[in-house]
Amino acid sequence: MQLFSTFETTGFLEMAISTLEKKGIKKESIFAVPLDNRQEERKIFDNLHRSDGTSLIDIGMALATAFAVIGASIGFKLAWGPIYWGLIGAFGGFVLGFAIRLFMELVIKKKKRVLKGQHAEVILIVDCEESKAELVEDILWSHFALGIAKVK
Repeated sequence: MQLFSTFETTGFLEMAISTLEKKGIKKESIFAVPLDNRQEERKIFDNLHRSDGTSLIDIGMALATAFAVIGASIGFKLAWGPIYWGLIGAFGGFVLGFAIRLFMELVIKKKKRVLKGQHAEVILIVDCEESKAELVEDILWSHFALGIAKVK
């Protein structure tokens, strides 16, 4: 039986491996594979197949609504009328909000996108007999495994 588990790169992984060896699992039956870190920068703009969950137009839409109302209200006193000034206000508010959000993503949240300082996880594969599978699983959970899967 094989048990697959994922760990963060911490001392708990080393302690789990040494505990498994003390409980009778051979060193040759334990295999640890570190995952690689992301090398490229994350993309700012989403496409149809990939989205990071952040929206660049949320502030733009709110400001477009606010500026359209203000532009339409002031437009009653201006030459072009409320409709044109409402549309001009909506466009200006959207551009301003989009620029604010883009600045926040490019400058302020740059560290978050690059993922500096975060280390990849390690996949630990343990080959053992079915009778020891429960013991191995308990050891892995007690040493803070992120997830465990069994394959017979």
